[in-house]
Amino acid sequence: MSGFGAGRPVVLRGGTVLTMDGGRVLPGADVLVTGDRIAAVGPEVAAPEGAAEIDASGGIVLPGMIDTHRHMWQTALRGYGADWTLTQYFVWFYLEHGALFRPEDVHAGNTLAAIEALEAGVTTVVDWSHGLRTPDHADAAVDALRAVPGRYVLAYGNIHRPPAEWTAAPEFRDFVRRRITGDDLLGFQLAFDVLGDPAFPERPAFEVARDLGVPVTTHAGVWGATGDDGIRLMHEHGFMTPGTTYVHAASLSADSYRRIAATGGSVSVSTESEQSAGQGYPPTWAIRSHGIPVSLSMDTSVWWSGDLFSAMRATLGADRSREHLEAQARGETVTHCALRAEQVVEWATRGGAHAIGRPDLGTVVPGQKADLVLIKNDASPVSFPLLNPFGHVVFQAQRGDVHTVLVNGRVVKHAHRLTGIDLAAARVRVERTVEYLRAAMGEEAWEKGMNPDIPTAKILDNPYTYTDYRSDTTHRP
Repeated sequence: MSGFGAGRPVVLRGGTVLTMDGGRVLPGADVLVTGDRIAAVGPEVAAPEGAAEIDASGGIVLPGMIDTHRHMWQTALRGYGADWTLTQYFVWFYLEHGALFRPEDVHAGNTLAAIEALEAGVTTVVDWSHGLRTPDHADAAVDALRAVPGRYVLAYGNIHRPPAEWTAAPEFRDFVRRRITGDDLLGFQLAFDVLGDPAFPERPAFEVARDLGVPVTTHAGVWGATGDDGIRLMHEHGFMTPGTTYVHAASLSADSYRRIAATGGSVSVSTESEQSAGQGYPPTWAIRSHGIPVSLSMDTSVWWSGDLFSAMRATLGADRSREHLEAQARGETVTHCALRAEQVVEWATRGGAHAIGRPDLGTVVPGQKADLVLIKNDASPVSFPLLNPFGHVVFQAQRGDVHTVLVNGRVVKHAHRLTGIDLAAARVRVERTVEYLRAAMGEEAWEKGMNPDIPTAKILDNPYTYTDYRSDTTHRP
């Protein structure tokens, strides 16, 4: 169907609607969108004259999915590090080659990542952009995001300079003044990690975040990099807030989880990453008992998939596997799963909305922003029967089943095809970036980079180049 003009009402007819509002499932329901909002949800909703109608029968309508931690700038190297450990990732990006990326390379990666997200039904992405070495890099990141019709949060970071230094730079403040204007489609966070150094060198960066009134997102509980000491310092200095996102949180003690719970923060779980790279065992099995809010993320396409279907599936599998192992170690048998499919779908939608402070996202109810996904594939034998819709989303559906996507009331994908997206141009930009990186590194280094050696350095205790601080506390369970 064509004719999705700007401002034209849209109604999705006859789908199974997962409202994500108290677990309500509405079979055979309609969803009416007017402007940028959901106007009505229910059976046989009356639509305004001239509304565009989309047949959702046999399909599932759910809120747009939200990824709370994705290094979008790295997407031009999709799959390059498929066999990396986290240590090899640190070597390649932090110590050796990450500084090679030019603004146009950040733009190429962000553009491709943004397109990829929409195609998979991920309507909001937190761009954990820690490759912003200069304001030109930051401008390139934003230019790319603004050119693709999704919703984004720029989490500004720079792994090559101390957080206290780059957040204090006049050019950083100038960037914030110029580009972060309160646009509904572009949020803002600060992205940096806390190493546990007793001198707490990250304090000035936290103070900048407080002054700007923006949240901090931080890689916490990463084996060999960040751990309980960083959490303790944040807590003692009063920088753990309800808006703080703790990414991974996979190698933390119960004490740290209690601090996160008590201060209202949330955890972004990247299960595919944690399982393969080694940040620690995916932590949902541990943090559920603390009542910590959870969101999902995919981390980086240098390794893994760029969709949240795989994230939901991996998270449910990892949690249940740990539950079985813990019970069997006690000589017991799990008879009922503690984590159910509905909960991971909630984490991929409403959980992400909570993490980024957007209560107007993540549910399909009147008055909410119209970020919606229709999962429907009449050509697939896996599309029926539809008996358990939450289980279907998690274990049966995949990105190729995403039929229609709306962002802010605008149809950006329909009938399995993106609308208004120049994929060919994105391909050209990415090919130029790959060509440049191969030439800059040299062919031998390029090939070796897929399985890099580990230098004799402090990398196993601290991957950051801006401080000599070392600690083996992040190597303790």
